Amino acid sequence: MEAGTVSFTLMDLFKMGGIFMWPLLFFSIATIFISVERAIYFLYHKLRIDDITNVVSQKLADNDIAGADEYLSALVKKRMGARILLTLVKRASPGAAFSEHRLERAAEAEAASCINSLENGLNFLTALGSLSPLTGFLGTVSGMIGAFKSIAEATEVNAQIVANGIYEALITTVFGLIIAIIAMISHSIFTHITDKFTQDVEKNCSLLISEIAEKNEN
Repeated sequence: MEAGTVSFTLMDLFKMGGIFMWPLLFFSIATIFISVERAIYFLYHKLRIDDITNVVSQKLADNDIAGADEYLSALVKKRMGARILLTLVKRASPGAAFSEHRLERAAEAEAASCINSLENGLNFLTALGSLSPLTGFLGTVSGMIGAFKSIAEATEVNAQIVANGIYEALITTVFGLIIAIIAMISHSIFTHITDKFTQDVEKNCSLLISEIAEKNEN
């Protein structure tokens, strides 16, 4: 390497980081896999629910409960909100025992199931966001120990020995922080989307339950 020129490949940095780069490699793969899998899952299920509620509300206003049931049944595979609204429509069908409290409990149970499926893997992102920088820091401490050991064994100490040891030791911290940032950003985004869906479900279910209750009173 020429004086004044510093150029490393990703593989060079990985080797320089030492043994602690291996758990960081695992953490990075896990973070990317969970983030991509959750993104695909969220996109596939289309978490918007307002448009479905409007259609169902109109069908109920027209006394077309069977049509509302059929409409929601066709959407349950790709629209998570349809699963929740379908539990209400089925209990609003003729012959079904009506109770506003029972409707609320049924909607809450189905919503809880849906939300749990959305939150799968998010705890792992939190754990990865915490473990990655700690592992990186552990690698840095280990590297610093090695650097000072080299200084202690050297017959003549110069700035290059110290500088090389320090920047090599800090590589694991950099990688750990990068992984943690990606994990926490992904977790924040997915948590925000889940919270927004939860609020929309509560609002739309309350609206639909009120309409069903009013219809049964008339």
